[in-house]
Amino acid sequence: MNFIILIVVGGILGWLASIVMRTNAQQGILLNVVVGIVGAILAGFIITPLIGGAPITEGAFDIRSLFASFIGAVVLLAIVNLFRRGKVR
Repeated sequence: MNFIILIVVGGILGWLASIVMRTNAQQGILLNVVVGIVGAILAGFIITPLIGGAPITEGAFDIRSLFASFIGAVVLLAIVNLFRRGKVR
C-alpha cells in the first residue's frame, strides 16, 4: 500500500515540478511519476537530512518531507534541462 501512495504522491509532485520548470507540455504522466519518485529519492538522501525529518520513501508524509521531495523533483528537472538544452530555464 505504501508503494501505491508513493506512486500517486510522486506523480503529483512530478507534475507540479514540471509546471514550475515549464516542461509540462513535453512530459507525459509516466515521466511525471518517474521524476517525482526519483526526486523524492534524491531529496531523501540530500535535502531531508539538512531540514530534519524522515524521507517520503519511508512513509513520512508531513509537510517537510513533501516540500523536500518537491525541491528534489525541481532540481532533477533542472539537471535534465541543463543536459538536454544546455541551459536551465
